[in-house]
Amino acid sequence: MDYEGVKKLMLDKLSRELSNNLYYHDLSHTLDVLQSAQQLMESENTDAHEQILIKTACVFHDSGMLKTYNGHEEVSCEMADLLLPQYGYKQEDIKVIKKMIMTTKLPQSATLKMEKIICDADLDYLGRKDFFMISHRLKYEWDIHNIKLTTLKEWYQLQISFLSNHSYFTSSAIQTREAGKQHNLHQIIEMLNGSL
Repeated sequence: MDYEGVKKLMLDKLSRELSNNLYYHDLSHTLDVLQSAQQLMESENTDAHEQILIKTACVFHDSGMLKTYNGHEEVSCEMADLLLPQYGYKQEDIKVIKKMIMTTKLPQSATLKMEKIICDADLDYLGRKDFFMISHRLKYEWDIHNIKLTTLKEWYQLQISFLSNHSYFTSSAIQTREAGKQHNLHQIIEMLNGSL
């Protein structure tokens, strides 16, 4: 499997061809997910083969955005089907990669270790200090694409619901991000209650 080759291909493709009105699902998001997955893989004791599959799923997981906004995960899987055999990936590995991509679709549905890692990497920012900056990029993207037009108050109410119902899957993400996520949630609640 030529992971480095497929990574270069996909990152170049995302860099050149992604719409410039994607403010959340952009190249920086893919790189962020890749970096977060790398940290989780180290602490979740993954072997070398699993790491290649996870990293490949990371670079493909939002690649469907090159063609469509809604249902982009399915298109990401189609792209993986088309391109990965050219880089020496076996069908059984491609099947695992596609399943990982589909588990990132909200609401996330991870059951296996590799799926849990990519899902937690995809939403790692929920428990970080840059949460509000990233969250507003998503709101702006949704506004532009008419996904869900919201006032700022409605957006924050949506964030309260999302953060309250979200659970990290891996013990590593729970340990490193859950407290931060609860802190971000508490800040939103205080802001809406007028106590900030």
